[in-house]
Amino acid sequence: MTLKSLRDMDKDDLLRLIGLQTKRSAAEWLLPSMALFGLGLLVGAGVGVLLAPKPGHELRGDLRNRLQGLSEGMRERYPEQSGASTEARPTAS
Repeated sequence: MTLKSLRDMDKDDLLRLIGLQTKRSAAEWLLPSMALFGLGLLVGAGVGVLLAPKPGHELRGDLRNRLQGLSEGMRERYPEQSGASTEARPTAS
């Protein structure tokens, strides 16, 4: 091994040469793990919908009704956010 070949090595190469490696940060192992967990959730939800005891049109109707109920509940609870407020808003002069 020559001095020129040592200059061309990066930190990981030098550490590997002596039998060590850099420590992985939390983001390097946490983000892929969270992505796999999210993917598993989506696959599980899809399988759950496919294996539901109701026919598809009934299940879709129930889901639609629940989502509409949630949407209406949010509009009633937070009318200023929906843009459909009936109160007049004061304007800045």
